[in-house]
Amino acid sequence: MRVGLIAVAALVFSMFSNPALAQGAQVPFAGLPKGEAQTVEVSADGLEIDQGENSAVFIGNVVIGISELRLSADRVEVLYATGEDAAIGAIRALRANGNVVFTSGGEAAESDTAIYEIEDGNLLMEGNVILTQGPNALSGERLRIDLNAGTAVMEGRVQTIFQTTVNE
Repeated sequence: MRVGLIAVAALVFSMFSNPALAQGAQVPFAGLPKGEAQTVEVSADGLEIDQGENSAVFIGNVVIGISELRLSADRVEVLYATGEDAAIGAIRALRANGNVVFTSGGEAAESDTAIYEIEDGNLLMEGNVILTQGPNALSGERLRIDLNAGTAVMEGRVQTIFQTTVNE
């Protein structure tokens, strides 16, 4: 039994360290837009605007598109950039709650909540996180992605399924 656990651990670590085998261990959503001007399309059942807080809250069946990214949730708060250098309508961050789903290309992630800091290039997903990249799946309680550094951390009873390929 112990030899089997060591073999599985060695396989997982080798997938992260060897580029030839690491095809299933890529930083999720590495191609998301960050810190740059983007066209944002939003549809929702309702909208509440708080000019004093520089925010807008979209409620009910929210679907947001930014480039190839799609975000859907029950509720999404849009936080606008502030300050002298901020462009009018520039979005600083998105806070999503309830049935959160991010999709981009062949990647998808689900969680209870998410904060996507567009300016800083950070994505934090919390609560029942499930990430799929092609045939690979990873789950945990918290997923932190730093798009600028190209790093990701999954925390809280992490479980994974990797599909390996055989070189012939």
